[in-house]
Amino acid sequence: MKAFKTTIICLLFCSATSFGQNIQDIINQVDINRLSLIINEFSGEQSTVVNGSTVTILNRQQANNDLAADYLVERFQELDNITITDQSFNSNGRNIIATQLGQTNPNDIYVICAHYDTVANFCADDNATGTAAVLEVARLLSTQCLDNTIVYALWDEEEIGLRGSAFYADLAAANGDNILGVLNMDMMGYDGDAPGQPGDNEFDIDYRNIAGSVAMKNDIISVLNAYTFDLSVIEVNPGTTASDHSSFWFAGNGTTDAFSAVLVGESWETNDQTPAYHTIADRFATLDLQYYHEMVKLIAAYTATKGGLVAVDNTVSQTMTTLTANESSATYQWIDCSTNTPISGATNQTYAPVVNGNYAVEITSGICIERSECILFDTLGLESFLNNEVKVYPNPVKSNLNIEVNSENQDIVIKLYDLSGKLILTSNSTKVLTTLDVKEIPQGIYFLNVSSSEKSGTYKIVKE
Repeated sequence: MKAFKTTIICLLFCSATSFGQNIQDIINQVDINRLSLIINEFSGEQSTVVNGSTVTILNRQQANNDLAADYLVERFQELDNITITDQSFNSNGRNIIATQLGQTNPNDIYVICAHYDTVANFCADDNATGTAAVLEVARLLSTQCLDNTIVYALWDEEEIGLRGSAFYADLAAANGDNILGVLNMDMMGYDGDAPGQPGDNEFDIDYRNIAGSVAMKNDIISVLNAYTFDLSVIEVNPGTTASDHSSFWFAGNGTTDAFSAVLVGESWETNDQTPAYHTIADRFATLDLQYYHEMVKLIAAYTATKGGLVAVDNTVSQTMTTLTANESSATYQWIDCSTNTPISGATNQTYAPVVNGNYAVEITSGICIERSECILFDTLGLESFLNNEVKVYPNPVKSNLNIEVNSENQDIVIKLYDLSGKLILTSNSTKVLTTLDVKEIPQGIYFLNVSSSEKSGTYKIVKE
């Protein structure tokens, strides 16, 4: 962002739940652990994997950020129901864009965006926070059926003149794209109150009386008031032109081709922006994660609202012997996640696996097709451990995860899976107490399966 502002402006064998089906469900599913992981990886605080190699994305300056762009492409590739565009411009600029086509009104377009380039190393607030927010909203909504089209856009070369967003906006104006609103996020993780402590939690909405930007600002405030967020809005008019939303205000050289657009971020209007702006001191540790979490929840709620979320339930309930799609009056196809292929004949609402594995269901309701997340099913032929037979602690965990069984000399198999069902760690033990070293695995949600020859149990684990 440019420094410009005027002074006058139970998964555990009872219910396995995937992503939400109404706006409140979407809000509840915004995952601060995932957001934290992306910011840490994208700002170089920890290593990640890009193009199959372990790397550190320490710097994202315009001439040195292809690695960062590749990371974004790979994150979008993990999602369903989107089309990815790696848009080149100028000599080496790269906008990374993912489009989720609306099922009812595909030509009605909303853009949710942020810039990913920087002026220095790290730059967690400016603008890994906005980048992570775009990826998180895309993760949540790409599993859902939407009436309108959502474009998840990550701009390059913002820091040297808004070049990436200007290229896209001018092209959209020339093509006559029906963009109904552009929500730009730039620096949204800093609040001057002590992190995690009660405070004003103020944020800015920058807007101007251009196209429908005033109405767009009002729509965001309506969402803010319709649900419970620990946030207080500051309206800024005339809003700054120093970030990517203004490319859409002035698209087509400021003619009638201009688009509705606003900027959402921490409160520069009240001088409550990060003091580490445009320096290498802009680090993850300076962020107020509770404030940031509220900000991303608001963005997710607004996007789901304007996208026209269709109420299809893509969650799955699980018993010891069956999986059941919770959406009724639909058609179903169960999927083997290990091969990503349909299971022949598995087209009923309830499916009884014949072998342990990872399964999902594709649900068709009217014009909407949604797929559940993959569900780990590992209880076939086994009783469930009682609560006093297995203890797993601490949870959340940072370094060492303890698994304690009620008697020794049992042959225990311990497996740790990520949310996609990928096996991360495995261990065999005959001890009462077994300790797994999880220090090096990324932050996030995992599932721990503990099984003996007669019983099995699966436990949700939070890695901090």
